[in-house]
Amino acid sequence: MNFVPNEGKNLTIETDFGEFSRYPVKTHVIMKEDVMEDVLDKYAATFMQEGDFLFISEKIIAITQGRAFHLDEIKVSRLARFLCKFVYKPDYGIGIGRPETMELCIREVGRIKILFAAFCSAIGKLFGKRGVFYKICGMKARAIDGPCDYTIPPYNNYAKMAPDKPHKEAERLAKHIGFDVVIIDANDIAATVLGKSRKDLPDAFAEQVFRDNPLDQCDQQTPLCIVRKV
Repeated sequence: MNFVPNEGKNLTIETDFGEFSRYPVKTHVIMKEDVMEDVLDKYAATFMQEGDFLFISEKIIAITQGRAFHLDEIKVSRLARFLCKFVYKPDYGIGIGRPETMELCIREVGRIKILFAAFCSAIGKLFGKRGVFYKICGMKARAIDGPCDYTIPPYNNYAKMAPDKPHKEAERLAKHIGFDVVIIDANDIAATVLGKSRKDLPDAFAEQVFRDNPLDQCDQQTPLCIVRKV
């Protein structure tokens, strides 16, 4: 199989840990009914070599765990409609800047913590500090996202939570495929490790390898990436 980079991306990248190739792997549109082991066997296992790492987009983990919801399924509370008005909306995604995704955040984090985070965020803004809300609510809030113009159907009408127990999921999938697995939340601004199959695998390694988001986030359908040291 000839691996090609996504448009505007490079196959190789230099990091503090050495030079690595990133091979994006195209799949079908992953749905709730898909089994991750079957997906890995079908699209990645044949092409992996000793010493490789398999990076997996957190989106398909969340989808196969049943943590992606059609917008019509989400009953939005008045609190969610109110709070989402004050959320910063980044260029690279929706985050919790719409009622449906804010509602998922409330369900995931809890009303008390959400209200405390909103209060602290308001105080922080008075002193020019941003990101206070997400620092308090943590990874589960940061990884929540909703549909954008470039989202692949049918997920242009879906909102999703973060994967559940991503470290355990990475360990389970690594045991199945026989290679280290990293579950990554990446956009064109930054990459965040949500789960990894080994505790001693440095987050800095994974974040540097994915700092330019080689999978991209439009219609590429490449939620898997084989990472190989050059």
